[in-house]
Amino acid sequence: MERVTDGPLIVQSDKTLLLEVDHPDAPAARAAIAPFAELERAPEHVHTYRVTPLALWNARAAGHDAEQVVDALVTYSRYAVPQPLLMDVVDTMGRFGRLQLVKHPAHGLTLVSLDRAVLLEVMRNKKVAPMLGAQIDDDTVIVHPSERGRLKQVLLKVGWPAEDLAGYVDGEAHPIALAQDDWHLRDYQEMAADSFWAGGSGVVVLPCGAGKTMVGAAAMAKAGATTLILVTNTVAGRQWKRELIARTTLTEEEIGEYSGERKEIRPVTIATYQVMTRKSKGEYRNLDLFDSRDWGLIIYDEVHLLPAPVFRMTADLQSRRRLGLTATLVREDGREGDVFSLIGPKRYDAPWKDIEAQGWIAPAECIEVRVTLTDEERLQYAVAEPEEKYKLCSTAHTKVNVVKAILNKHQGAPTLVIGAYIDQLEELGRELDCPVIQGSTKNKEREILFDRFRSGELQTLVVSKVANFSIDLPEASVAVQVSGTFGSRQEEAQRLGRLLRPKHDGGQAHFYSVVSRDTLDADYAAHRQRFLAEQGYAYRITDADDLLGPTIGDTTSAD
Repeated sequence: MERVTDGPLIVQSDKTLLLEVDHPDAPAARAAIAPFAELERAPEHVHTYRVTPLALWNARAAGHDAEQVVDALVTYSRYAVPQPLLMDVVDTMGRFGRLQLVKHPAHGLTLVSLDRAVLLEVMRNKKVAPMLGAQIDDDTVIVHPSERGRLKQVLLKVGWPAEDLAGYVDGEAHPIALAQDDWHLRDYQEMAADSFWAGGSGVVVLPCGAGKTMVGAAAMAKAGATTLILVTNTVAGRQWKRELIARTTLTEEEIGEYSGERKEIRPVTIATYQVMTRKSKGEYRNLDLFDSRDWGLIIYDEVHLLPAPVFRMTADLQSRRRLGLTATLVREDGREGDVFSLIGPKRYDAPWKDIEAQGWIAPAECIEVRVTLTDEERLQYAVAEPEEKYKLCSTAHTKVNVVKAILNKHQGAPTLVIGAYIDQLEELGRELDCPVIQGSTKNKEREILFDRFRSGELQTLVVSKVANFSIDLPEASVAVQVSGTFGSRQEEAQRLGRLLRPKHDGGQAHFYSVVSRDTLDADYAAHRQRFLAEQGYAYRITDADDLLGPTIGDTTSAD
């Protein structure tokens, strides 16, 4: 292959992209390929990305065309880009929108084709055919209105993603305006809200701490209609309520909470995913909330966590405007395609480092601390059943002293100790003499502890995964992760996100991941770090012995 430039990227015919991390143009190349390539592996020196159809279609829906994608590949590639790959990019992106869902003045919802052969192909598909009605002409076929969402799901799976131009109902009008007396929407928040509104439905991807709630509020103001907001938990819902009261013209009486504790349905109703998916006598009775009012807008906070029953209900809500908010579109269950089909494509995506450069989120140092298990712990791990191995190595008692050393190094800094296993967290709570927040902690007690942490009365909190999402703890500047949900990339991103609110002193955040070396713990840690590596965060690796000594010794840099 002929060498053509000294670019940082090697583009291969199997649609993998190899990025040389230490190359001076690597950050620019990473930013250029991020809209259409997904990071697969991120070891020290070369990161591997893959160009997938879904990534290309998301890029297309977000306004990127094939010419821009080809230009990015050619500009940064060290060698000539394989011609078949470039052709495939053009062809794949060209598939998006060849089929369109359009509202016909006489026939209602229709599927219109810009390519007659494609329409004939999908009409003959056994899964598509039952969703279609009569054919109006060579390019148009009637669609059963109730099948709008499911049709998009199936068309995506057969490789012909439809562009949904069928419009939306306005819903029940309700005046909502932003109260920008002592604050203003940031430029990227305004762009995100505008991009969403122009598309009518879709997902906005912003870093944790970048003010996704304000994008939601701006969308609500544009809609001027009753709004249903779905959130991860009650504490997050109450944060939404406080923000909306503070930043909009909405009053407390206009905002209802629909949770395990209360069932209020008001012009703006905030419900938890948990209560929506709770079964009663085998039925998801609370899903009726979707039909309880003529909602003009539905907001899905942390959309990457959307549970399957809500997906199913969302398939029936395609005539309503839908906004998904998230820090990452990564789903560990592989259902990114359902988010694309049912919530909508990615409308706006801001790289974390861009927002950091603007000063809206704090810079962060990521450190992986590698712990050597004791001989006894290693023996226990060696003979453990496969399903017990991860818990054993990630909850090793050896980690406790390392956590203490980290807290000692950052004395006085507001610190979160985060883990996945309750017995480990309770042990840390005892050893560190600080409170533990877990799933069984009552909401009222959680809020009291979070408030004490925010005020500085509490320096350290031990938290389970209940604090992964949507908890606003702007003062936190250090996090110590002792265990996680296996290799969850989105969990890693969310945990770092707890630290990214800008600090009053402009200081840096510190994110530690304490990992047992030569075990599954280390393997899963490497997988968890992939998303943050894609966003430009480098993990520095240090040995626990260096931390436990009088000073931290030399460390090895790694991405």
